[in-house]
Amino acid sequence: MSLTAGCPRCPTPIAQVDERWSCPEHGDVAPLWRPAEASYDAFADHLRASIGFPTLIPWPVPPAWSVTDFAVVGADPERARATMIACSGASELDGPVDLIILSEEAGVGLGARIAGTHHDDPGSEISSGSPMAKVRIDSQAVPLWAVSTSNASSEWDRSVMAGEASGRWLWLIFHPASAMLLLRDDWILRDLSEVGPQLLELPFGGPAPLW
Repeated sequence: MSLTAGCPRCPTPIAQVDERWSCPEHGDVAPLWRPAEASYDAFADHLRASIGFPTLIPWPVPPAWSVTDFAVVGADPERARATMIACSGASELDGPVDLIILSEEAGVGLGARIAGTHHDDPGSEISSGSPMAKVRIDSQAVPLWAVSTSNASSEWDRSVMAGEASGRWLWLIFHPASAMLLLRDDWILRDLSEVGPQLLELPFGGPAPLW
């Protein structure tokens, strides 16, 4: 398989002992599987490692954008707990833009790691007050709230939005922070595991966002 294992909560290498994966910093974890480089073949491995768990992307993908990174958290394909995908392109206002989308079960911690927050889950900010935006997943309208990154070491380089979809946390992370203005209520997020032959037209490659 073209994916390598790591800790979902930090960049520390992890080791497998019997059927368990262990991080020196976080103890037993479900492994994070990520490619060295985004490619169609590696993404096929990603889909095989995340059976039954959605990998969500804006659909249609904006022109001239490409998939630059992806990952799945899970001890085996039948027990995926999170997926992540990054797509990168450009906007007239911001120039180069990265968008990272995660779907994860509570307590995984990958969203918090990428967002730069100090709690595993989005927390009390979700559902407090009116949502800032909505996206659609199938026929479901998913409200999103802003998540503060005021305690993060690089707080000004990103905007973070989060909500709940089908019992899982949904994170959207924009680089730079002003790229959040690209988000509109008519955005549709589609599960790439259900795309079929159109997946062959999806462009892969380019520098992955740092996280």
